[in-house]
Amino acid sequence: MRENLSKKRERVLKIIGIFDEIYGGADCSLDFRTPLELLIATQLAAQCTDARVNIVTKDLFKKYTSVEDFANANLLELEQDIKSTGFYRNKAKNIIACCKRILSEYNGEIPNNLEDMLTLAGVGRKTANLVLGDIFGIPGIVVDTHATRISNLLGLTANKDPYKIELDLQKVVPKENWGKFCHQLVLFGREYCIARRPKCDICPIAIYCPSRQGL
Repeated sequence: MRENLSKKRERVLKIIGIFDEIYGGADCSLDFRTPLELLIATQLAAQCTDARVNIVTKDLFKKYTSVEDFANANLLELEQDIKSTGFYRNKAKNIIACCKRILSEYNGEIPNNLEDMLTLAGVGRKTANLVLGDIFGIPGIVVDTHATRISNLLGLTANKDPYKIELDLQKVVPKENWGKFCHQLVLFGREYCIARRPKCDICPIAIYCPSRQGL
């Protein structure tokens, strides 16, 4: 029998209650001190682990300390600085173009709305929602690999397209929980719902998961 939206919302609230007990007010796992640093770190995190990005940005943010520094960076030099994050040529090109636009169109300030954020090179909905939520307190669903995989396993969506998943999660997750829930999914995915070896036997939300194994 197909679960209706009301029942799905009830199940999500129970999952959130357990997540809150385990992970509390989960935060972004990328290291940053400023809106610019989070924007750059999130761009570097595409197809790369947060742990690797944090290693790279430790030195990167000492070398480039402002929007101007990144906008005026030497492309080849920036490529080498971020090489270990993968796809470094495209990332370096986008970071420079992104910061040039921030200078020319937004007076050097990170935009505080989704429409303007999406005009920046290398910035998609995932990056925009993360920055808007963690910096400006504007609720958004951040659909990363953890959110995609786990929301499908939990039966909260049947989609693979990030935007469609975002819309599906908006329907069942309370708006005030949007950002925190996605951060909690990251921690949960690392600790219990590991892609190749899920720990269903000790999973704290197994009773609410239609994909649980061996239970």
